[in-house]
Amino acid sequence: MKPSRARQLQELQAALLMADSGSDAPYGRVASPGVDTRHGVILYLEGITVSFDGFKALNNLSLDIGVGELRCVIGPNGAGKTTMMDVITGKTAPTSGTAFFGQNIDLTKLGETEIAHAGIGRKFQRPTVFENHSVFENLELAMKADKRVKPTLFARLTGEQADAIDSTLELIRLKHEVWRPAGLLSHGQKQWLEIGMLLMQEPQLLLLDEPVAGMTDAETERTGELLNELKGRHSLMVVEHDMDFVASIAGAGKVTVLHEGSVLAEGTMAQVQADQRVIEVYLGR
Repeated sequence: MKPSRARQLQELQAALLMADSGSDAPYGRVASPGVDTRHGVILYLEGITVSFDGFKALNNLSLDIGVGELRCVIGPNGAGKTTMMDVITGKTAPTSGTAFFGQNIDLTKLGETEIAHAGIGRKFQRPTVFENHSVFENLELAMKADKRVKPTLFARLTGEQADAIDSTLELIRLKHEVWRPAGLLSHGQKQWLEIGMLLMQEPQLLLLDEPVAGMTDAETERTGELLNELKGRHSLMVVEHDMDFVASIAGAGKVTVLHEGSVLAEGTMAQVQADQRVIEVYLGR
């Protein structure tokens, strides 16, 4: 017997409430508008070291990202890219070093849920949408709102909320799929939906882990367009292995190369591609 819509929504609300209470789910309400970015920097990492039983996954790593910047981060397997994002989102505590969101929010003193509330959204490589619910329902229930089940189930959307969903649908190009169950979307469309769900939280900084992995060429191209549309409205850190994709979205922006837990090189894509240290790392010389 097919569960009722109310029952389905209750189950989905329960999942969202678990995200708010500190589970591994990437969605949470953003409650703090007070990020101090007067100096033009949204993220500061300084001297970050993470040691696991003597192995340094990060080794005195330092970088900063500007407000509205699209920063691409590349590096071979084991370079520390995932651990770096784990530190930023509170999943892993650094052994030493400082991590600040703006000038005033010390990320090392906050948990995962608090960091999500502060305005940092993370998208993992594998899309985690609610497959039994429509595109619209996924966006509606990810929206920054009162997550208690009863108000969300029976409250009408305000005009502002409806407009926010509509503009997000337009941005992620799923307007014609609005009532389609998320489980029936293509892989690329699921990735865009999850980005849309994060956008409903109004994050200031988005961390995207290999956003085009497994996509068709057309989906990859569209994702590049989407990320460049988001640049300026949000700050973005994109971790990616597809060098052609990085070259297509980086433009004249800065690319950071990680190796053995540290920053090996930074500059435009052309500059890092010409850097002899980067060539040696990637070619194994």
